[in-house]
Amino acid sequence: MRCPILLADMNAFFASVHQAMDPVLRGKPVIVGGDPAKRHGIVLAASYDAKACGVKTGMAVWEARSLCPRGVFVKPKHGCYVNFSARIIRIMRDFSPLVEPFSIDEAFMDVSGCESLFGTSTEIALQLKGRIKREVGVLCSVGVAPNKLLAKMAAGMQKPDGLTVLDFPDLPDKVWPLPVRELFGVGGRLEKRLRDLNIHTIGELAVYPLPVLKKRFGLMGHILSLSANGIDYSPVDPHSLDKVKSIGHQITLPRDYRGYQQIKVVVLELCEIVCRRVRLGGLVGRTVNLTLKDTEFLWMSRSRTMAYPSNNAGDVYRVAVDLLHQHWPAWKPVRMVGVSLAGLVKNTVEQVDLFGEVEKTRLLNAACDRIKDRFGERSLLRAISLTPEGVLLERKGEAVRG
Repeated sequence: MRCPILLADMNAFFASVHQAMDPVLRGKPVIVGGDPAKRHGIVLAASYDAKACGVKTGMAVWEARSLCPRGVFVKPKHGCYVNFSARIIRIMRDFSPLVEPFSIDEAFMDVSGCESLFGTSTEIALQLKGRIKREVGVLCSVGVAPNKLLAKMAAGMQKPDGLTVLDFPDLPDKVWPLPVRELFGVGGRLEKRLRDLNIHTIGELAVYPLPVLKKRFGLMGHILSLSANGIDYSPVDPHSLDKVKSIGHQITLPRDYRGYQQIKVVVLELCEIVCRRVRLGGLVGRTVNLTLKDTEFLWMSRSRTMAYPSNNAGDVYRVAVDLLHQHWPAWKPVRMVGVSLAGLVKNTVEQVDLFGEVEKTRLLNAACDRIKDRFGERSLLRAISLTPEGVLLERKGEAVRG
């Protein structure tokens, strides 16, 4: 089978889920966004009817309202999106066991050897699209290609409800004339660096001297050259999500926070949430990441690796505060704060200390976890969460977001 890799990309997924759950919304400009009163006023998804009015993902809700005054605004329901995504994955696994979720609305599938059961790759893609539409109620675009890279690019060429086959002979006409930004893996910063080399299209990148790319970008230069020529050796891995790489949580603040004392309150609350989730997974981690966004939506993300793995909020908090002081000016206002813990491994050993403080902390965390397991996440809070800067109580009833 020449093109055995499929990528199913759900069209306007979040908005489509709401339309599937409520048929009255079908054919209407549905806009999924946060609550402006709590400053979550960003468009997460928009139906194609809303996109026709100029609404885009990431746009402020107030701006979307001005562009599409007849739009139907709905709050996000992340649990429903996860449920719909799981249903789609189950359908894909009816065709092949080699299914790799790529995001909540995308998944790869390798149908090598399945032609005797379901037909060619294109015929399987048509069957898949039909079943997802009938059984789940959403539309998807499917890319069919020899590898994951080209399947990903093919899926984005015809939306909504598209089916595109992209093979190596198609590259000169369908891929190489595209702007280099359209190449999967090339973002804004990388695009600018490529422009400095007078590389503006994927085709120009494909024929650019490899030694120059490797000298300028290192290993990434070789990957860029391969990608521009449609070469990708990565397999479809059905176990790609079996290992959790990091656990994190972020909060958009109800108002601008200024000064380290205010910001540190939120950082500590986030450390408690993250470490609680890490402990629930029976894990420990070493790399602490702190993310901050200012009022102009410019963000900073910095990481540091601890000397030993931990799932204790105090350990993570100390590193996060060091990162805060080192990389964020005290005068600069903060709109969003995020904390994550990476380098996760199973918690099979423990580094003890001479005076037993580590053991005391472990027992305290275990006792707190048991209370929260029985009475809920907010049944036990640090006193600092009761101060005006605390945000956990203000968000009671909201889903925890990772």
